Amino acid sequence: MKQFKIAVIGGTGKSGTYLVQELLNRMIPIKLLLRTTSLFETTNPLVEIVRGDARDIRAISSLLEDCTAVISTLGQPVGEESIFSDAARNVLQTMIEKGISRYIVIAGLNVDAIGDHKNEKVRFATDWMYQNYPKTTKDRQLEYELLSGSEIDWTLVRLPMIIQTEKRFPTEVSLTDCPGENISATDLARFLADQLSSDEYIRKSPFIANS
Repeated sequence: MKQFKIAVIGGTGKSGTYLVQELLNRMIPIKLLLRTTSLFETTNPLVEIVRGDARDIRAISSLLEDCTAVISTLGQPVGEESIFSDAARNVLQTMIEKGISRYIVIAGLNVDAIGDHKNEKVRFATDWMYQNYPKTTKDRQLEYELLSGSEIDWTLVRLPMIIQTEKRFPTEVSLTDCPGENISATDLARFLADQLSSDEYIRKSPFIANS
């Protein structure tokens, strides 16, 4: 039986750093995929570093070895081609090969899912993203379609603006519309970590926000 160990992609980003700390606070062993290892220094025995890029399936294979779940808070690298669908393909293929079933990933409000009833403000934000960042926005939607077409236990968490703070606030979750304009990075990290032991949002795309 595999040891309970979580693969984390995007662990040095504005939400990923909070996720990593939340997992370590829970004493959960993690493997971090880092393109530049100098961005993260630790002597914590619960942390293992894998150097590589999510678009490289060899790096993903190394990352997922001996892991029981994957959480991605991957952001778009500035000035590069959109990364999301390529990373998702690599993760999904490797998860199947290694017998891993749980995949938790974050995305923006612009992703459309079956059953959505987005309010006017969220709909406007979605349209704005398509007009100003068409390639990455379409690629995010493709990521959702890849997840939906897979047989793994995925959860795609859709977010408004992330506020980098250790403060916690009342939080709401909805499967049809975003319930607020911001989400505390601390509240998000707790929600993502909670999904490791919950089946409530398996194969679903919840919105989460501070109310």
